[in-house]
Amino acid sequence: MRIRFVPGFSQPAEVWDDVTVALEPLVTGLDAVALEVPDDLSFVDSALALGATGGRAVYVGYSMGGRLVLRLALDRPDLVAGLVLVSATPGIAGTEARATRAAADGQLAEDVVRTGVEDFLIRWLDQPLFATLSRNQSRLEARVAWATAPRLAHQLSTLGQGLMAPLWDRLAELDLPVLVVTGGQDERYCAIGDDVARRVRGSASVRLAGGHALPLETPGALAREIAAFVHGAATE
Repeated sequence: MRIRFVPGFSQPAEVWDDVTVALEPLVTGLDAVALEVPDDLSFVDSALALGATGGRAVYVGYSMGGRLVLRLALDRPDLVAGLVLVSATPGIAGTEARATRAAADGQLAEDVVRTGVEDFLIRWLDQPLFATLSRNQSRLEARVAWATAPRLAHQLSTLGQGLMAPLWDRLAELDLPVLVVTGGQDERYCAIGDDVARRVRGSASVRLAGGHALPLETPGALAREIAAFVHGAATE
């Protein structure tokens, strides 16, 4: 079973290591690879580049990675055997809200260049969104080692929700197995996930104990849900 994982903002591919290790005894013939998000490409081209690298597989994306693999599934459904969206959104529907988010992300991109990667990431992880994520779980050292200011600025200014075309109106196009996963303490994304699941025909949804950063908070529980999903998808 080919599974490709895509990380969220500021995360190297290795943040999926605990999930893939937990998957190994659960999925026969597992071929699991975590992909790095490309640098210096547009949102659409980043999604297509992930598909070109990963080939046909079940794609699992967290947060920003979830938005990218959703776009891949819509533009290249031939490459996506199944889709797992973890703490992800199809984007911001309102024009004004998108513009506001784009401006905020642009300011953050300037901040990371001005203050440096480590200081920026410490402040980023101090957001209420990550209140359930411990400093040890956050993989801060791995992020700092992997990240550069231009890389993070690019992810903020080019791959952020403010500039991506919202995909809500395209969700009905999905004709493949889809699993939506959210953390029970992440109320905003629970509501988004419920809305996505209602719009995607035949999709499944699950709520895990935890907050937004489920691949880091609860890798074992997430792996079990992914395993159950891929077993079901393989029998369809």
